[in-house]
Amino acid sequence: MEVLWFKHLPSTHKYLISQIKEKKLQPPVAIGCDFQSAGVGSRGNEWIGEEGNLFLSFCVKEKHLPKDLKLESTSIYFSYLLKELLEVRKSKVWIKWPNDFYIENRKVGGVITTKIGDTIIGSIGLNIAYAPNRYGVLDLSIAPRELVELYVDEVKKNISWKKVFSKYKVEFQKSLGYTFHMKGKKISLQNATLCEDGSIEIENKRVYSLR
Repeated sequence: MEVLWFKHLPSTHKYLISQIKEKKLQPPVAIGCDFQSAGVGSRGNEWIGEEGNLFLSFCVKEKHLPKDLKLESTSIYFSYLLKELLEVRKSKVWIKWPNDFYIENRKVGGVITTKIGDTIIGSIGLNIAYAPNRYGVLDLSIAPRELVELYVDEVKKNISWKKVFSKYKVEFQKSLGYTFHMKGKKISLQNATLCEDGSIEIENKRVYSLR
């Protein structure tokens, strides 16, 4: 997967989507930058950060993802690949369902995924060096470009969903004391049940993680 790096982009996510739609770039490819001024977070929120943080978007063809991965759970899958990379380097980062990176009880980043035709776009924001109020910073120091290179190699390994999920379902217990947003409402995860495909059952509904 080729990695294209920029000094500044308003949003790696929006840039990659426009390049894919205009057929100026073809998957697999990754886009990173030193500074992002108008990034996209979950539920349409902005994810803005300072230089030294991670701003990454990448895309792959659907057929190149693990055959047992349900597309609605790609956020969990992509999140966990990065979490394991960081964990090997002694980070205590964990993933709150479905797509948020946490250190203890503070959010330090997140993943969003978008599908365009048969192309899956994943975008990651991670506070490595700086964080706004109420957010946290990763508990280890690593250069964003180095982390991107390592992460791209992980994505290329095409690790099965079964292998990822077997570890994630243990970590899911940490999410039960938190909330998530569904149709504009904040919902407690306290009584949520995690299903094998990465969705949860809550309030007699099946909820998937595609964001």
